[in-house]
Amino acid sequence: MKRRAFLAGIVGSASATLAGCSGILNTGRNNTQGDFDIGMASTAFLPRKFETTVGEPVVWKNTGARRHTVTAYGNGGIPDGAEYFASGGYDSEKAARDAWMSGSGGAIDQNRTYEHTFEVPGSYSYFCVPHEASGMSGNIVVTE
Repeated sequence: MKRRAFLAGIVGSASATLAGCSGILNTGRNNTQGDFDIGMASTAFLPRKFETTVGEPVVWKNTGARRHTVTAYGNGGIPDGAEYFASGGYDSEKAARDAWMSGSGGAIDQNRTYEHTFEVPGSYSYFCVPHEASGMSGNIVVTE
């Protein structure tokens, strides 16, 4: 009997855990919060790849407890003619990195958002400065 009780507890715990995970993965505008497109967990953008259309704003929200940035890769990370983007309003990857290193410039605190509207179609690669080494990066595909 103890074995059955133990197994029932394991199954119940696993179900509750998986139910919590499904909520984390639902990060589009149609999510239950309805106020962001991309969430920022401890070391990941969720979803990592997001598709939008020209002229539509994309909203990132720090859904975790750590401070994050949204920083475009400068050399080849954005289409030719596209506006550079970074939380904090920096005009280059170097400026965004330097600002973070000298005092957490561009930080997005917990439950705060960053928004950018893409005007040029193409693929945009971006990352979080303090969590880049942990693989926190993402990609926006903008279509006409």
